[in-house]
Amino acid sequence: MKYKDENEIKQALGIDSWRNLSKEKMVRFVAMMPDMDTEVALRIVEQFPEFKDFALNVMDVIKKSHESTLSANKQSQEYVHLAFQDLRETLKRELDRGELTWEQRKEILEKMQQAVREEALKDSENKRFLDGAFKKVVMVGGAAVALGVAFVGGRIMAQSQDDSDDELEN
Repeated sequence: MKYKDENEIKQALGIDSWRNLSKEKMVRFVAMMPDMDTEVALRIVEQFPEFKDFALNVMDVIKKSHESTLSANKQSQEYVHLAFQDLRETLKRELDRGELTWEQRKEILEKMQQAVREEALKDSENKRFLDGAFKKVVMVGGAAVALGVAFVGGRIMAQSQDDSDDELEN
């Protein structure tokens, strides 16, 4: 969806005024930026007296959220690997029993191989998750920086224009 005006963006954020933009909604606002008309985004940002503080707050919230996600993911991965380790140890103990037939040994070995394959798949899935999470952080951070540069650049251009107009009048 391409947001064409401020009201659509406010409605999507669930706010009546830009003064109601909380830190959480700031993150959503920045994440929505790629779907905003550039002129609309710039007009909104111009309404913030201290965009630098806004951008820093957004980046701080994003950083904390990303760190929290990574921490939870790491703990989850550790539990998965421990569970697979316990399974392999249990199967190994079963395999060490002396009274097993060849078919029983073969079945235990196949279960061990399957556990290793499943753990490898889980590891690959986790790496894809981390890659996707990193790309999202980079995209949102890049959008905030780009908008900040555009905002600052727009102010400098407007100031230069005012200075040129002043020089022409003198």
